[in-house]
Amino acid sequence: MAALRRWCSTAVAATSKGTRWERLRNSRAGVWCQSLLSDYKEACREIFVGAYERPFKASFYVALLGGTYTCYYTNPDSTSFESRILETSNQLALLSPWIRSGTSDGHVQNLAKLRNEGRLRYFSLGIFSLSYVADYDPESSLYEARCSALSVPWSQLRERVLDVGFAGRWWLLENKMENYDINEEEFKHLSPALLTTAPPTAQETERNERLHQESWKALLMEGEEEMDSMKISEEVTGEGNKNSSKPDI
Repeated sequence: MAALRRWCSTAVAATSKGTRWERLRNSRAGVWCQSLLSDYKEACREIFVGAYERPFKASFYVALLGGTYTCYYTNPDSTSFESRILETSNQLALLSPWIRSGTSDGHVQNLAKLRNEGRLRYFSLGIFSLSYVADYDPESSLYEARCSALSVPWSQLRERVLDVGFAGRWWLLENKMENYDINEEEFKHLSPALLTTAPPTAQETERNERLHQESWKALLMEGEEEMDSMKISEEVTGEGNKNSSKPDI
């Protein structure tokens, strides 16, 4: 009897549980969830069918989405910009003022000055970033810095842009630092013919280095060269005779 009662109670509980599930499934929330899942299922099916029918178009969209995500993931932030300013400043400090580029030094010194004054601003647009200059430090208590009516309009942002960050690099700063160890002032007074002279190729540079190394060697006269060759041949012949005169064991 106890087993029969337990079985009957289990059957009744299972029946009531199935009834609740059916009620939940037929409710407004259940119908809405079913329609939403059906729409997503149909959309996914159309995506796969469209990609199978038009593979080139699908590849283009996949590459576009992948490139967008890569640009978003590698978008530099304000910390990277300030770190790059300090790195380039240290690189220029290791060079003599007579060697470093005036263009690179002036640009980096201006950025370092704005950073120390707290006037650098950073604005992210998702796939790329902008760094621009402001008139005052954000912690300044001046009336001009706090009054919203005196703030700089967005129309002047183009004139205040200092650099553009994209794909993990700050492109204007990298462009200014391309030839930071070449002083342009040293070549300003050269003639036009020398200014238009092309730099030597890798083969010419290697040939010049080889000739420079050979210039350090001692000069030998013709008689000395013959004597040296005879000595070398005699040494080789003597070593051969010694080897041949050894008894076999």
